[in-house]
Amino acid sequence: MNKPSKIKAYVTGLGVISPLGEDIKTYWSNLVSGKSGIGQITLCDPSEFPSKIAGEVKTFQPENYIAKKELKRMARFSQMAVAASALAIENSNLSLTTEEKDSTAVIIGNGNGGFPELEYNARLQVTKGEMKISPYFIPMILPNMAAANISRIFGFKGFSSTIVTACAASTQSIGDAAQLINIGLCDIVLAGGCEAGISKLGLGGFSALRALSTNNDNPEKASRPFDLLREGFVPAEGAGMLILESEEHALKRNANILCEIIGMGVSSDAYHPVQPDPEGTGATLAMQRAVKNANINIEDIDYINAHGTSTPLNDVCETLAIKKTFKEKAYDIPISSTKSMIGHALGGAGALEAIATILSIINQKAHPTINLENPDPECDLNYIPNKSQNLTINYAMSNNFGFGGQNASIIIKKAN
Repeated sequence: MNKPSKIKAYVTGLGVISPLGEDIKTYWSNLVSGKSGIGQITLCDPSEFPSKIAGEVKTFQPENYIAKKELKRMARFSQMAVAASALAIENSNLSLTTEEKDSTAVIIGNGNGGFPELEYNARLQVTKGEMKISPYFIPMILPNMAAANISRIFGFKGFSSTIVTACAASTQSIGDAAQLINIGLCDIVLAGGCEAGISKLGLGGFSALRALSTNNDNPEKASRPFDLLREGFVPAEGAGMLILESEEHALKRNANILCEIIGMGVSSDAYHPVQPDPEGTGATLAMQRAVKNANINIEDIDYINAHGTSTPLNDVCETLAIKKTFKEKAYDIPISSTKSMIGHALGGAGALEAIATILSIINQKAHPTINLENPDPECDLNYIPNKSQNLTINYAMSNNFGFGGQNASIIIKKAN
């Protein structure tokens, strides 16, 4: 196989809707201070389930971003995606001509689509009658509707795609967006991910898998990646969006260049429907491919934003995969898990974590992995426990690994 050409896409705008804030400044301030965004569930009644906590965006008011007549057509995940997109466009000072809009691409990662809306309409059908379902039901719940609504509302008529690779979805969407620019198909891509699946249906499914933390009495301590006492992930919701541009377009409009996306790697475990490969082979391949695609060496990576779910199996497997990828250097690389503070936003996780990684590069500082009080002997790397660290970060990696064994890793470079 020929060595892949290095990709180069400039990130010029960021937008975030998260349990730790709806603007970049607040999001970053809460991350570096080690604040938890996890609390008791309010979006549904969790009383029947063993897990009653989540990372909700309690401040989200969609009417602040979207016309009221549009809201009833959109599920919550789409509303968050459109809101984060508006914030990213504003952050980038992007003002496009009609011709530029016609070629602007949209690539969004999403896992479940409209889970709460699916549940609501199914209950409505059973209790009220077959024809009581909303006429907007189908176009609300489909996973592709986040990308479709973004394109429709902002008038973007270029390449459009939805990545549905579970928890790896929005990391892959950012990598795919950079590749799209690299091969010359467009100059501007709005890329990222979203998820808003907190519902009885979601809680029931994950509870049946015994995948969730049940630390209901102390929710801020419930997500504890790489800690010996971890017992499951905490579900979350949110959206993260990035504006990516070609070098020529960004320089032509004198854009504020935040960083570069220079490499991506994707793989499949080909192992199990939900459990990670215990040898970490797929995750290792994704990281190795990302480094190779970026045309850099493993010694160049200064920081890793880990998948770090706080599940017993995943954290050990990711630790092993990092060791296999980076050899002895693995012990020298600072690593942290954003999920320790915001929980696991599934298909939206990668975008929220990529934004955290970009902010780490801009500020030359890495946020902590909070609640790491009893390190697991099998997770013996530098997971930046509990306090932020000042670092020199020129190249960073962001990892996400999803159900089905689908893995994605991207390499982000400091702006010159």
